[in-house]
Amino acid sequence: MGFIQHYDELPMNWVGDWAGRRAALTPHRTALYDSFTRKTYTFQAMNDRACRAGTYLSDVLGLRKGDVIALICRNRIESIDLYLACGKLGIILAPLSQRLKKPELDDLLARLRPSVLFHENQFAELVSILSVPASVQAVINMDDDRDVFESAILKTDPREVNVPLAMNDRCLYVHTGGTTAVPKICIVSYRQMVWNSFDILATGLTGSFNNVLITFPFFHIGGWNTFTPLFHAGIASILMREFNPGLMLELIHEGRVENFGAVEAMLQFLIAHPKFAETDFSRLKAITTAAAPCSKAVMQTFLDRGIPISQTYGMTEAGPSNFAYIARSGSLEELLTNSESIGTSMFHCDAKIVDQESRREVRPGEVGVLCLRSPHNFDGYLDDPGRTGNVMDGEGWVYTGDLAMQNRDGLIFIKGRADNMFISGGENISPEEIEQALMKHPAVAGAICAGIPDPKWGQVPVALVLFHAGRSIAEDELKTFCRSCLAGYKVPRQIRPVAELPLTSAGKLNRNALATMFS
Repeated sequence: MGFIQHYDELPMNWVGDWAGRRAALTPHRTALYDSFTRKTYTFQAMNDRACRAGTYLSDVLGLRKGDVIALICRNRIESIDLYLACGKLGIILAPLSQRLKKPELDDLLARLRPSVLFHENQFAELVSILSVPASVQAVINMDDDRDVFESAILKTDPREVNVPLAMNDRCLYVHTGGTTAVPKICIVSYRQMVWNSFDILATGLTGSFNNVLITFPFFHIGGWNTFTPLFHAGIASILMREFNPGLMLELIHEGRVENFGAVEAMLQFLIAHPKFAETDFSRLKAITTAAAPCSKAVMQTFLDRGIPISQTYGMTEAGPSNFAYIARSGSLEELLTNSESIGTSMFHCDAKIVDQESRREVRPGEVGVLCLRSPHNFDGYLDDPGRTGNVMDGEGWVYTGDLAMQNRDGLIFIKGRADNMFISGGENISPEEIEQALMKHPAVAGAICAGIPDPKWGQVPVALVLFHAGRSIAEDELKTFCRSCLAGYKVPRQIRPVAELPLTSAGKLNRNALATMFS
């Protein structure tokens, strides 16, 4: 009898059966607290729900391995039920953003070809106008007047529906692309989710936490990238249906949250909320930021309360977790000193920085494009080999498109997006450089910059700024400030104050929206 050569292709009983395996290990440990219903669920209860949902998917709807379920829903426990049930059966879950409009959703549904479309009653009107493809056998409103999920799905007599799956089998279809015209659909395998959990655990990002608040939406990989490692490690997930700074502060005050992930905009909302000053943060052990490095001003607000902030970085195609800043001295001061760094690559992740044209590695101190390689790379874009070939090469390197620089200590700093660069009068301009300059002013809490058409220079920079509470500065004074640290052609022609910065559905700065506003 020969040896197995490719274990990632070998079907095994545990792959995808996160609910069953964790329930067997720690059945009575708390798995989830639902902040909407104020109910607590054990890992045994979550497995029971997953078995009931899986039996319904298999026996009532007739779904089998490889079928696709589309889901339009906020972060509800029913989303997790479907995720865990799909893992038992090898059904591919395709969460869709309710923030998208009809043309975008119609395009995604046509390419996904789902067998069933589940949706929350809150989005019934949106679903009613969609061009549902012929592949869809059923459209299920989970919580309408009949409350199908509670009255039918969770009332199904459960049986053990788990089927052996291989690590390379498909787990999720996740759309991405931010502001691109046609969203890309990333193929996320069980291998990617398992190895990403390994990296988060090995790098130490779960710490000694007993409970972690999930803040990122489930239509984004960040939501599942938070939940899955927690479930693997037997850590309780705290669930909010959507980002709510007031509720979040209440949960922190009650001592229910020891850690959470956030983009900087979320932290700004927390700081600006009336409850912030009176919130008891004593049981909050750490915050993890993502999407972009957090500004010193925002970091300082939490560091003053003794709460460390770990900067992280990743992308759906290559992670989704790839970098983390782990304080080498253990001091809060170090976190502030290196606030602009994403740290070093995670335990099981290779990284290199290459020249944008030649693709040769650059030396420390030079700016190039960050490339990543790990066992948790994605499996390409669905039915889109051209786009896949543009982002991944034959050696497994994912070309992130992010400009980066490594310093002498080995720390990596993101310097902008290669595709955000614009040309003004023959000079290349990085909008991130201008944003960083604006945010050095003590009155500025946030900034976004983009290039807009100009008849003389081709393009010129413009910017929006978000001021700290109670602070402001005139546009001419802010331009003068920028001239002290930027070349003249990089100083924004127009700077407008706003109450909030435009963001994509993934929580990143939406420069396309900015360009449209000024144009």
